[in-house]
Amino acid sequence: MAKNAAKDSIASPPKISLIGAPSDIGAGHRGGSMGPEALRVAGLLQALTRMGYDVEDRGNLNGPINPDTPPVNGYRHLPETIEWCTAVRDGVYGILKDGRMPILLGGDHALAIGSLSGIATYCAERGEDYSVLWLDAHADYNTADVSPSGNIHGMPLAVASGYGPEGLTGLGPKTPFLNPKRVVQVGIRSVDSIEKKLVVASGMDVHDMRRIDENGMRQTMSDALDKLASLGGHVHVSFDVDFLDPSIAPGVGTTVPGGPTYREAQLCMEMIHDSGLMRSLDLMELNPAYDVKNATADLTVDLVESLFGQQILSRTDSAL
Repeated sequence: MAKNAAKDSIASPPKISLIGAPSDIGAGHRGGSMGPEALRVAGLLQALTRMGYDVEDRGNLNGPINPDTPPVNGYRHLPETIEWCTAVRDGVYGILKDGRMPILLGGDHALAIGSLSGIATYCAERGEDYSVLWLDAHADYNTADVSPSGNIHGMPLAVASGYGPEGLTGLGPKTPFLNPKRVVQVGIRSVDSIEKKLVVASGMDVHDMRRIDENGMRQTMSDALDKLASLGGHVHVSFDVDFLDPSIAPGVGTTVPGGPTYREAQLCMEMIHDSGLMRSLDLMELNPAYDVKNATADLTVDLVESLFGQQILSRTDSAL
């Protein structure tokens, strides 16, 4: 079982580096650029420090402002997205080279193109494979040919898999810089009509909300983590806040009803921690413009605490 993989993980707790990417370039709604600061206000660094982790905040990356212009050749804000993703790539790569665990504070999910290319570059230098656990309401496997909006935050997994403009697909050590068969998605419940065919053809392992409804979160996460453990290598977790049901997390621009409840989300995070697999993390799509008194940011920090080992009671391996 994946829960036993923790025995094979790094013995000492990871040293953590936060890095912000205050951009909503790839999204259809403004406001995600305020996400990194909302997470800081909610006490992310302090929470992890209280838990005994060595945590630093490297501040925010710099990039162009959102021009808020229509799509050009099927992509909105492509030059600006390339610039932001290049900065994210270099920032995430630098943290990994320093022997620390990066937590990217988004910003919209197009920025994951940058984090994935940074991880791919780092792993390629080490001769190591990497896999992705994608927690999201959306499959994010659109291309310009099928995207109804041209918003690149709906395309990061497709771009990393080699489908997109060279300015983005070429950010990694090779094209493609992600094998979609090494992607495990959980919580999916909104996929565009043509995108569905692309997702199925990609070979990604998708645990949609129907599967969670039928099997429960515990079995779903056990299956997902077992798959990742069997693949080996670096595991990156990309957490889009719209993974959560909007009744508990209103602070996103693309809410989709029917997501995981508070306790389902906590169990998901607790099981990821128990697996010992995670080596890098994205926190994406938090949009304070849609939030209520920073409640979604507070909840995200709460979930991150569980992701890094916060427990209701101390538990032994036999109790897991």
